[in-house]
Parts: sequence; structure tokens; C-alpha cells
Amino acid sequence: MHSDFINSLIYTTLVTFLSCIFILSVAFQLYFILFVFAKLSSFSTPEKSATPVEGVSVIVCAWNELENLKELIPLLNNQDYPIFEVIIVDDRSWDGTFDFLLSECSEYQKVRFIRVQETPYHLSSKKYALTLGIKSAKYNHLLLTDADCRPQSSRWIRGMVSSLTPNKDIVLGFSPYFQQKGFLNNFIRYETFVTAVQYLSFAIVGSPYMGVGRNLLYRKSVFLKNKGFAKHTNIVGGDDDLFMNDVANSENTTICTNPDTFMYSIPKNDWQSWYRQKRRHLSVSKHYRFHNKAILGGLAATQIFSWLCFLILIPLCFHKPLIFWVLGVFLLRMIAQWVVFAKANNHLDKTLEIITLPFWDAIFTLYFLIMGTNNLIPRKRKMRWR
Repeated sequence: MHSDFINSLIYTTLVTFLSCIFILSVAFQLYFILFVFAKLSSFSTPEKSATPVEGVSVIVCAWNELENLKELIPLLNNQDYPIFEVIIVDDRSWDGTFDFLLSECSEYQKVRFIRVQETPYHLSSKKYALTLGIKSAKYNHLLLTDADCRPQSSRWIRGMVSSLTPNKDIVLGFSPYFQQKGFLNNFIRYETFVTAVQYLSFAIVGSPYMGVGRNLLYRKSVFLKNKGFAKHTNIVGGDDDLFMNDVANSENTTICTNPDTFMYSIPKNDWQSWYRQKRRHLSVSKHYRFHNKAILGGLAATQIFSWLCFLILIPLCFHKPLIFWVLGVFLLRMIAQWVVFAKANNHLDKTLEIITLPFWDAIFTLYFLIMGTNNLIPRKRKMRWR
């Protein structure tokens, strides 16, 4: 009898403890789903009033991107915008990029190039190349993308610039990945979608924390005032998200969700390349402002706890009335997220199959668990361009 009492006490304590974590985690998730992420679906890029057209410098840094540049340069050169230039920064490529630019750039009226032959020791080569491109820019509006990107339309520049107002210096754009076959591609597109929902929504509510360099516009004066990448020149990544984390705020930042401005990108097609990219991104996020790290960490942790507690409580409460409460709370989170993400998906060019969202939410939980644990393991870092 004493043993039964002990077992009952342990069971009650365990269920109570797990239930508390479960409901707190779900409540945390629901708050951001309903009051932050839901803002994206109702956001509309404001129509810009008639103002003088300002020049734009489009900057592309390229490292052994010959085939991509052959496709991208004509698309950029033919953009429907009256005053712009395209600067290609060839960062020590050995695949024939320099010869191609030397022979072909003269055919494109808007395009010029810079060649980087050597990067200063202990500096991120991507940041160094980008800094050279920015310093050589003729115009104050800088629009960044990568060589493996393709603009959705010829009105990409026009659409991004239309989001600028006299009191806004930064425009965060959306850059999804092309759809291809395979599990990896589907996961990459889901992860990119969730990341976009987060950084775009937080910018809407006045708390921008990152942008993606595949589709990012800011004034040159912002770069110069911040002394460029001086705060983190020796960090491999961060030329986009970490720089935005330093300079973006509620007053100077807006977003653009005009479908004409979406910049599609070619995804990684093997797990090793993707893993290396994710490791770099996660290592950069360690340098975010504390409150950004706290919120993003809280979102990841509460998603893990929501699923783990749910999966543990189900067998523990299977024959008890408590199971209906557990199922109800979990379904409330899932349905709320499904509805909000479905609306956001419509806003972001329907880049996902909406019926698959619950499945990918479970996979994403596993991703958070694995990558979060893996990111705690210290590794010797090597300088990589990307």
C-alpha cells in the first residue's frame, strides 16, 4: 500500500510538472502566432506617392559563379527602373568569371565589375568584397542579392524602392527557394518560409532583428554611419542578418511583400552543403542582441517542449479524462499556427503546400532539437566565403 502511494505521488507529480511546462509552452507559442506572426497576412506594402526617382546600386558578390552570372546579369540589366547600376564584385574566382566579365560586361549598359585579387588576412572575404562594392556605388540606395538568385520580375528594383519613405532607411525583402524534388528541398523551403514569417513579422511590430542578403535594400549612409562591418569583420557570416541586427530598428526599417520583388534562389541539393550553411547561420545568431536571442531561443524551446510534453502526456493520460485536455490544447496550437501560416503563405507567393504544414512542424521540432544541441558543441572555425 505504501508502494502504491509512492507510485501515485510520482505519477501525479510528473503529470503536473509536464502539464505546467506544456501549457506554458503552448501559451508562449500562441502569443507570437496570434499577435505577431498574424500581422504579416494583413500587411500591405504602401503605394508610394509621386516623388523624384533616386538612383539604385545593385550589388552582387560572386565567388566562382560563372554559370549563375550568365543568367543573372541580363535579368538585372533589363530591370524596369530609370536610374540604376549593377556592380558585380568578382571575389578571387578561378572558374572563368573574370574573363567573362571582361569580355561581356561591355554589352550591358548598366553593368560594371570589380575584381578582388586578395583579401586582407583575418577578414571575412565576403564582407570585404561587399564593402568594396558598396564604397564604389554611385547611388545612395544599395540593393543586395546573390549570384544564385533570380528576380521574380523586371520590377524588382522598382518594387523594393517603392517601400522607402523619407523616414525609412532599410527594406527587408523575401527570398524563397526554387521548388525541386526531394525531402531536402521541401524542408529548405519550409525553413525559409518560417524564418521569413518571423523576421518580417517582427519588423512589422517594430522589432526587426535580421534580413537576408539575397534581397535587402538599405541606404549607403546607414552603412557608412555604422562603419560598415567593423563590429564583426572577423566573423565568417553576418553581412546581412548580423548587420541588420546592429542597425535596424522600429523607426528606420520596413518590409516589402510585393510579389514582384520576391527574389528566388537556388537551394542546396545535398545534405552536407546545407548542413555547413546552417552551421554558419547558427554561429552568427550567437552575436544577435540579447533580447533577440531570448525570443528566438524561447520560440525554439517552447516548440520542442510543446511536442515533447504532448508525446509524453498522451500515453501517461491515455485512459484518463486529462487526455482530452491535452489533445485540446495541442490542437489549439496546431490549428492556430496552420491558419496563420496558411494566410502568410498566400501573402508570400504560395511557396508551400499548405496541407503539409503540420508534418513539417513536427520535422522542424526535430531540427531545432538536433541543431540546437549540435550548436553547443565547440568547433574550430574555418574561414569560408559562404
